[in-house]
Amino acid sequence: MSHHVGEDIRALRKTRGMTLAQLAAAVGRSVGWLSHIERGQTTPSVRDLGQIAERLEVTLSFFFRSSGRAPEEQGLVLRAADRPTIGSTESGLVEELLSPTLGGSFEMIRSVFAPGASSEGPRKARPTEDGGVVISGALTLIIGETAFHLGPGDSFQFGQTAYAWRNDGAEPAVVIWIVSPPIY
Repeated sequence: MSHHVGEDIRALRKTRGMTLAQLAAAVGRSVGWLSHIERGQTTPSVRDLGQIAERLEVTLSFFFRSSGRAPEEQGLVLRAADRPTIGSTESGLVEELLSPTLGGSFEMIRSVFAPGASSEGPRKARPTEDGGVVISGALTLIIGETAFHLGPGDSFQFGQTAYAWRNDGAEPAVVIWIVSPPIY
């Protein structure tokens, strides 16, 4: 297991608004133990990591996404075969995390919006800056009160604003989304 596991845990914990003490208590461990894991000084057991994953609402495999790769590429390169999938076809939005680690200042996500899918209302503003580019298909992005109809090659950027989306087209809309700081 790489030291990037600790960085991912820290990033996920922070984006979920949890303190070290809250996550440590939720998994029945000390704050010092969790702090050592986040700093890469201790490796958690698979059981402990499973509990952490459950509390952070990710799968256990999320933390092992590049574990079979050469050590020098872990945390720097994420191979297509190792991308964790987030979301489901039932929700109309399936995402793949493109970032090799969540320890940086931003994350990259490949989002696929199914035909006819929508966010079903605005998502509340979050303390992030979002941007992206439509790769294929068409997407309507509502930022604040304004709707933007985006097609291949169109890009966007906004910060700390409520937004919604919908795909009125007949084909999936594929968007590369950048979020700073990381939220997954």
